[in-house]
Parts: sequence; C-alpha cells; structure tokens
Amino acid sequence: SGMTLAGKYGIGVLSIGSMAAEGITALGTQWGFAEDAALEFGSSVDRSDWRVLLNWHLAESKDLARSQAREGLQRWHNEYIVGTLQRPGTTAYSDPDEALEAVCGGAAKGVVQSAVVGTPDDLVAFIQNMYELTGGFGTAIGFVHDWANPRDTANSWDLVARYVIPEINGYTTKLRESQKFVSTERSAFNRAGEAILDKIMSNEKAADALKVTAKQGKNNAAENS
Repeated sequence: SGMTLAGKYGIGVLSIGSMAAEGITALGTQWGFAEDAALEFGSSVDRSDWRVLLNWHLAESKDLARSQAREGLQRWHNEYIVGTLQRPGTTAYSDPDEALEAVCGGAAKGVVQSAVVGTPDDLVAFIQNMYELTGGFGTAIGFVHDWANPRDTANSWDLVARYVIPEINGYTTKLRESQKFVSTERSAFNRAGEAILDKIMSNEKAADALKVTAKQGKNNAAENS
C-alpha cells in the first residue's frame, strides 16, 4: 500500500481515502502501516509529511453553502463517485438533500462525516476533529470540485484563505491574546494615559496646545450633532 511504501522509503504520503467516511475512520490505523514498515526497513516517517485530502464548500452561512452546493454535490457523487470511479459500496442519491445529509450530516448523528458544506467555523472544527481522530498529520488539502458555480466556488476558497488557514495554523492566537489584554487590563492603559497627560501639563506650550486641540474637538462634535 501507499502507507507501507512511505514507511519503507521514509517519504511523505497523500491519503485520498479521507474523501469517504470509511476512509476517514481508518486513517489512524493506516498510519500505523507506515510506522511498521519504517521500523522493518530501518527508515523513519514523520506525520508532518502526511497529507490528507478533504472535501468542502464554504459560504457565509450554512444554509447558503448548502443551497449553493446541494445539486452539484449530488451530481458529483452520482456521476463521478458512483458512475466513473465505481467506488465499492456506493449508490446514487435520488435527491440533493439526501446527498447532503449522507455526505455532511454525520456529525449530528455522532457519525464521521466525509465533507463539510457550511461556514469557515465548521471547516475549522472538522479539520481539528480529523487531527484528533488520526493522531496528527501535516497538511489538509482541499479537493477541487464543481459542486457550486465558479463564483461561489471562488468565494469558498477565499473564505478558506482568510479564515480557516489563519485559525488552523495559529496565526490568530496572538491577535486574540492582544484583544483580551486590551479589553481586560484597562488599568494599565489608564495609568499610561495619566502619565502622558502629566507630561503634557508639565510643559506650558504643550498644555496650551492641548487646550486648542480639545476646543477644536468640541467644536467638531457640536457641528456633527
């Protein structure tokens, strides 16, 4: 298998079985094959070199995402997964909502879902859950499909770039810490403001300039009221 070869030669691997619920469930076990092969052949493998292929379509709300992708997802499943790949155990869906429920509705039932049709927050939660389920991997790769029209598909990828990638990679952690500090540690900012004001008032010219600035501010406020 691909995992065994990756372990034998100490190379990275791409898991495409993660596009199906059964494949997602087996991912944790699959990585064990790579580790066993690495041990047998005296090489090494690193989870950071493991790529996992996932399906998603995002929009500003879950309802909007579902309305954009429902018909395309059904067609993709019936014509590509069932008709072209002829994946064992798959059957065609007669209704778009049936396809959505089967592919994306697993989480509500405590079952592993195989794709996300929803918001950036939904995808973040899905990837984090996948990370825990597998024991860790290096990169989540999105499968490019045509569930939605080109405009909505482009917007989906834009949402991934603007919201999902920063969150998953921890780029927003310091931003949140800063926001929390500013909102909860007001005493530190008040002391700084008082120190600045004392410094200004100790200089006659600076104090006069402050009075002019304050007067202008009051006049502007009165004009805008």
